[in-house]
Amino acid sequence: MPSLGPTELILILVIVVIFFGVGRLPEVFGGLGKGIREFRRAAKDVESIDEDDDEPVVAPKKKKPVQAEVEETEDAA
Repeated sequence: MPSLGPTELILILVIVVIFFGVGRLPEVFGGLGKGIREFRRAAKDVESIDEDDDEPVVAPKKKKPVQAEVEETEDAA
């Protein structure tokens, strides 16, 4: 995978300035930073949940077929 060089970064910055304008750049990059922070925090939480999950998962009990339940209620009535 090719890496971004200085020419590509400058081109991206120019496109962002044209699209959002100079006045909104701090707001845009601040929101981007907050999003990245939240993503890292969520990824860290998922990792900690996986480490805490040492107990085996137990499958739920099988339910009776609907027909068997209907027959039981008819017998009771």
